Amino acid sequence: MSGRRLNLGLVTGGALVGVVVAAALVSFVWTPHDPTLVDAAGKLREPGGGYLLGADKFGRDTLSQLMVGARTTLYVGVVAVGIAAVVGTPLGVAAGMASRSRGWVSELIMRVNDLVFAFPALLLAVMLGAVYGAGTLTAMIAIGVATVPAFARVARAATMQVMVTDYVLAARAAGRRGPAIAVRHVLPNIGSVLIVQASVSFAIAILAEAALSFLGFGTRPPTPSWGRMLQESQELLFSTPRLALWPGLAIALAVLGFNLLGDGLRDHLDPKLRSARG
Repeated sequence: MSGRRLNLGLVTGGALVGVVVAAALVSFVWTPHDPTLVDAAGKLREPGGGYLLGADKFGRDTLSQLMVGARTTLYVGVVAVGIAAVVGTPLGVAAGMASRSRGWVSELIMRVNDLVFAFPALLLAVMLGAVYGAGTLTAMIAIGVATVPAFARVARAATMQVMVTDYVLAARAAGRRGPAIAVRHVLPNIGSVLIVQASVSFAIAILAEAALSFLGFGTRPPTPSWGRMLQESQELLFSTPRLALWPGLAIALAVLGFNLLGDGLRDHLDPKLRSARG
């Protein structure tokens, strides 16, 4: 029964993520209407008549905005998580490999990592926005840098477990150098952990991008963004609640999907959990 629940979570998460990805891909070639077209005569149009989810206060089609907003969200998430993985993984692997022979190097890396961890994505976005201006690039860099510590910690912990295995000890006894051990033995064996971390970090990136766009530090108009759709709907929250319902629901389902996918992948890829299920 436990295995069925875990598989159900993985399938459900994959399905939700698949819907978001499909909407983003379809938006490249088709949307019901131009998501940036302002139609004063059609503002707050009710659902129906070619506008499946209605229109916002500027007359823009809500469904088209959600589809293009999915593309924006995934774009920011992919780049931000990519930055975090590319920077954080080598740092974590280096810290893990140095923990036994050169402990001070490992401690130095992790203390710098803790310093970065003290600056949340929002604060970094405000700082970068003040210097370079708010925008999608600012959001991607801020979220990516803020997520580096998570990858570094996970990579360090996983590396320390790999470094005490027999095959790594044999490689070190044979005179194989650290970079070769990292590429040949460490990275292949911590890949599953990094995949799970990437999935969980993607959910965090979605929330961070929405929050930054809501506050004006993320994606700038006219590019649709789920967070800015929420911001634009707040003054009509009580009179036209559907304007906030659809982007809020999109964010919630996307975050839920990536979290379920990450949990399902962790349970599927963790050999201890596989043994327990067997």
